[in-house]
Amino acid sequence: MARTTAVSLRHDPAAAPGKIFVLDTNVLMHDPTSVYRFQEHDVFLPMMTLEELDNHKKGMSEIARNARQVTRTLDEIVSSVDAAIDQGIQLYGPSRKLASGRLFLQTEAIAGDLPAGLPTTKVDNQILAVVFDLQGRHPERPVILVSKDINMRIKARLLGLQAQDYFNDKVLEDSDLLYTGMLELAPDFWETQGQDIESRKQDGRTRYRLKGPLCAQLLVNQFLFQEAERPLYAIVREISGPTAEIETLTDYTHLKNNVWGITARNREQNFAFNLLMNPEVDFVTLLGQAGTGKTLLTLAAGLTQVFEGKRYTEIIMTRVTVPVGEDIGFLPGTEEEKMGPWMGALEDNLEVLNKSEDDTGDWSRAATRDLIRNRIKIKSLNFMRGRTFLNKFLIIDEAQNLTPKQMKTLITRAGPGTKVICLGNIAQIDTPYLTEGSSGLTYVVDRFKGWKHAGHITLQRGERSRLADYAAEVL
Repeated sequence: MARTTAVSLRHDPAAAPGKIFVLDTNVLMHDPTSVYRFQEHDVFLPMMTLEELDNHKKGMSEIARNARQVTRTLDEIVSSVDAAIDQGIQLYGPSRKLASGRLFLQTEAIAGDLPAGLPTTKVDNQILAVVFDLQGRHPERPVILVSKDINMRIKARLLGLQAQDYFNDKVLEDSDLLYTGMLELAPDFWETQGQDIESRKQDGRTRYRLKGPLCAQLLVNQFLFQEAERPLYAIVREISGPTAEIETLTDYTHLKNNVWGITARNREQNFAFNLLMNPEVDFVTLLGQAGTGKTLLTLAAGLTQVFEGKRYTEIIMTRVTVPVGEDIGFLPGTEEEKMGPWMGALEDNLEVLNKSEDDTGDWSRAATRDLIRNRIKIKSLNFMRGRTFLNKFLIIDEAQNLTPKQMKTLITRAGPGTKVICLGNIAQIDTPYLTEGSSGLTYVVDRFKGWKHAGHITLQRGERSRLADYAAEVL
């Protein structure tokens, strides 16, 4: 009882007037738990927001599911009080102590004084009218509109209202701060660390035990490199307090270590192969612009481990079906045939991997192609919920277009013995309301860093052609 009293005192306007956040519908549908994300501040939901939620709740799309989840959350909040709701509902209990503010719902008609040029029949304008009214009623408190709609925020600012994007779902404000999976060692690394380094051989590789302040910066499965007279390429295997153990890598740039006939062409590709071919790493994320080799490296590693190593039974490939241009309409055929047009990258890379160096002829190549295709299954994201994949090599292409919730749904499909690889370029996001900072790919890179069974690498250099490299740089 004392706790409730303390929370209510905090929201006494005379004591400490907090902010009032007015939520647009797209914020609720983007994050169904957004009403709990404003800490000690109050949240206000206009009636038109509830009306729009009602219009979007039908169907099986992600938007419809989110709308239904928001409705259930609001029902839980409203049902938690017996008194009148016009004084606001404490969120401390329903949010499981995440928020200490109140939720206000519009309980009366508001006649906002909007400029004559703005039609009151438009939903966005009715929400702006609510913000105007709240600003007049509470001049002592900042009233802020929160919307994912850029035009809505521009319109609000033109009218003299405060407006901002929804930031809670952003993992990073600047994508340049995203974990790259590697760290360059200082040129004097051997001189400064030489006395504190212990080395030993294990399974044909050299292991070094480091001590000192550098260990505090390291993460498990992070790659270390130094380009010098004595070049070092290593991966962090263990971290224990002030000490860390690093291990030298398999050199996949050498022809003897080729993967399905493919060798790494640069440092980052070598790092990627060391993750893709390691059976102890269950989850791999590869970021990079077009032409860095993400799909080719992953398919080569998958084919080698399916056919030669027998580690996985088959390769499953899926991707988000977000068109770049105009949608071409419904596609005929089975699930795999419908996904065919979206899998051009798969076909292009299989063509490279299926090139035969000898003169076995077209018949042999066709037989090999059919054998490979029998072990590669193309699946749609729409039918992933509820499935469990056992001993599969699961590739999620164009993962930057997934929301964090969709990413969680996919990764949790992995059963025993399954390896999941997420590929993407966060500079090419086609999903509405998704940004580099809030993409599901950014989310998992940040959340999985440092876990001993996960690894990440950002591929830096394009290996497609000089034309593609130059276009990526200047266009």
